[in-house]
Amino acid sequence: MNDRVDRDWHALAASVCAWGREMGFDAIGIADAELSREEARLVDWLAAGRHGEMDYMARHAVTRARPASLVAGTISVISARMNYWPGAARDAHTVLAEPELAYVSRYATGRDYHKLLRARLAALAARIEDAIGPFGYRVFSDSAPVMEVALAAKSGLGWRGKHTLLLTRDMGSLFFLGDIYTDLPLPPTDAVSAHCGSCTACIDVCPTKAIVAAYELDARRCISYLTIEHHGAIPEELRPLIGNRIYGCDDCQLVCPWNRYAQMTRENDFAVVRNGLDCASLVVLFGWTADEFDRRLEGSAIRRIGHQRWLRNIAVALGNAPRSEAAVAALNARADDPSPLVREHVQWALAQQASCAN
Repeated sequence: MNDRVDRDWHALAASVCAWGREMGFDAIGIADAELSREEARLVDWLAAGRHGEMDYMARHAVTRARPASLVAGTISVISARMNYWPGAARDAHTVLAEPELAYVSRYATGRDYHKLLRARLAALAARIEDAIGPFGYRVFSDSAPVMEVALAAKSGLGWRGKHTLLLTRDMGSLFFLGDIYTDLPLPPTDAVSAHCGSCTACIDVCPTKAIVAAYELDARRCISYLTIEHHGAIPEELRPLIGNRIYGCDDCQLVCPWNRYAQMTRENDFAVVRNGLDCASLVVLFGWTADEFDRRLEGSAIRRIGHQRWLRNIAVALGNAPRSEAAVAALNARADDPSPLVREHVQWALAQQASCAN
């Protein structure tokens, strides 16, 4: 018997979705590997330079849009969604309104999601292997050139919102995505229709106007890009617009009507467990040494940006904060920092603090 010919793939697909939910995913969908429309949009976006310093996106553009180029034999993609919203965290709007506090994107206030999602996806793949025997697959969680949002939308896990993130009617957009590339001929799950309508809340609220049009993001202006992906000096004209956001930005999600339905994560790893990063003082965080930064943020996604960019980001936030002796003292303590990048942002922040006093 040819098992690939005679297997009931619809039944297996249904089982995969059920197993995924049993393992803690909020939803599982299945998509085919055809992304030609998304590839055309990606090529245009890259040609416009909107990827900024993220050269890896240009280097791997074809691989990103053609799953079989990344993993030979891929014909189906199992897409998974896992809610991260830390419901016990201090209210995001309250922190954003208190400029002496540091705002950290809520996905990063707990432990790093990459390992957890990859391990969970690997467990799901192993469960499939137990049922049908060996097959070709590879798991991804923001760890390779994968078009997670496009694949999730194709699989019916939601639709691409005007802010370019995946949206759902039952959980908004506050979740992580992961994928299993596979050589199994699994039938795709049905896509869902978009429900953004005429709403432009995400476009209107963006502090730096990075959402240049519906479904079009210029990463070079995006606060998440500037505080995480960008390695050099933050453009001076954008610094005042960053406010107290030191790692990422949630504004386009916080204002989205669908996120009224966001649910608290069931994963303890995503809760705010250390350092009080949901409402920490800018001055306190700016005082961390490089060793403290590494020790306190072990297991956190934030650690990837390194101590230098951490200080750069906080210096900008201190420059945007109201005049205070504590802020000025903290900045002066790093006026001779070994890093030219840090020194330049500290000097800018001190000038901002001085202008507040006049």
